Amino acid sequence: MEIFTLLDELEEYLENAKGIPFSSKGIVNKEEILDIIKEIRLKLPDELKQAKWIKEERGRIIVEAQKEADGIVKEAENRIISMIDEHEITRKAYEQKAQIIETANEMSREISKGTKDYADNILEKVETVLQDALKTIENNRKELK
Repeated sequence: MEIFTLLDELEEYLENAKGIPFSSKGIVNKEEILDIIKEIRLKLPDELKQAKWIKEERGRIIVEAQKEADGIVKEAENRIISMIDEHEITRKAYEQKAQIIETANEMSREISKGTKDYADNILEKVETVLQDALKTIENNRKELK
């Protein structure tokens, strides 16, 4: 990720800055630091777009899973209607219908949970990256002051 490269560059620049004797402070070129920070700000929207895409993709996957589950249920209902002629076949059909519906619902729940977990994991990583970047920027600004 380019943000990390820029943060590494900023950190390296600060570490290599000429120090003031008997102090942990250093002399830095304000314009160079501000240029790097501007580049970081320009890159942040890309990270946010990626997070938005992940959220939209999660929603799309949930909709697809629901459609698939609905299709399975509809197919089960159609199969049952065609088997109504005999009592034993009808009884078995109702049992099979319930089993198919339960299986479809379980698959839907699993897909939905997996999608939510995946999206949450990605968003958590993006949040951590953004928090780390913000902390680094704040620390650097404190150092500059």
